[in-house]
Amino acid sequence: MKVYNPFTQHPLRIGILGGGQLGKMYCEAASNWNWEIWILDQKKDFPAGPVATHFVEGDFTSYDDVYAFGKQVDLLTIEIEKVNVEALDKLAEEGLPVHPSPKALWIIRDKGHQKTFYEEEGLPTAEFQLVRDLHEINQLIEEGQISFPFVQKARTGGYDGRGVAIIRERSDMRKAMDTPSVIEPLVDIEMEISVIAARNANGEITTFPSVGMHFHPEANLVEYLFSPSGINAALEKEAERIARDAIRTYGICGLLAVEMFVTKDGKILINEVAPRPHNSGHHTIESCSISQFQMGLLSICNLPLPGVRENIPAVMVNILGAEGYTGEAKYEGIVDALSMENVFLHLYGKKDTKPFRKMGHATIVDQDLSKAIEKATFVKNTIKVIA
Repeated sequence: MKVYNPFTQHPLRIGILGGGQLGKMYCEAASNWNWEIWILDQKKDFPAGPVATHFVEGDFTSYDDVYAFGKQVDLLTIEIEKVNVEALDKLAEEGLPVHPSPKALWIIRDKGHQKTFYEEEGLPTAEFQLVRDLHEINQLIEEGQISFPFVQKARTGGYDGRGVAIIRERSDMRKAMDTPSVIEPLVDIEMEISVIAARNANGEITTFPSVGMHFHPEANLVEYLFSPSGINAALEKEAERIARDAIRTYGICGLLAVEMFVTKDGKILINEVAPRPHNSGHHTIESCSISQFQMGLLSICNLPLPGVRENIPAVMVNILGAEGYTGEAKYEGIVDALSMENVFLHLYGKKDTKPFRKMGHATIVDQDLSKAIEKATFVKNTIKVIA
């Protein structure tokens, strides 16, 4: 298998579909190695615009734009799943290395296909039903085939907590969505964890230690995460095994973030996956021997993948747009947060804010995880993004 080595094959043009915060951090990681990153997205004032080697304005959901962009680069990856996969299929057919593979992306973009994939491949996941619409959900409830409480997940289009409804009782049906969905029982869980796996084209796999995730009760997105996750050694080994099996079974080169439930009876179930850098890996920039972004670049170039060492415990806090504010972003509390030791702030450079929009993150490191959690709570309560 060919090694696409930017250290000797200069300039190797690595293309990324998407110019959001993940694209920005990919560019920042690549700059340490003087690699050339090309970004495709609609506007150059998006987060990755100021730091990309080349920024091409276009629509990553457009067949023509993605295909034309692919013809300008030597290697193509993504920072968002909602891209034109038909164009990726064509580019891959013509010989362009595309990671993750279009085949894997077709499956992962649809949560129904994901669940069916896990069932067919013997990967552990919660029981599920696939439904067409709200009418079918109500019908299955009346027939006793769906019981409260349950979780409804839109098969496509969901992100950052959107597209998920927790239905605990009949009165919650007002939150149900009229769209093709996955229905799962509300699993009795101890905690939610994430493991990020990396794989190159030679089949070499490495994983990052698991992190624990705490979700915002209203927005249903990760509010903060902590590493180490605190699960015991046996569960850590099992979570790593599941993540390795998942990335191998998908055949993905690059990164795969595997979000999992740890149930109260000690089982681990795959919730969902993302074939790209992930919010649950941002802390690796400061706390690990290699960041998820550097590992992702090594993976897609089929370079050797080093083992990961966690140098220091960490907590990552998402900086979200404040409720009640929509418009040009203004930041409060930044100076107070930066006045503390070992607080690393990443602002994404998004011009406009809206409630619960991810505007940045802060990573807090400390040998005493409880102290890091205290500082993270201060940062979360101090920094506000208003308009």
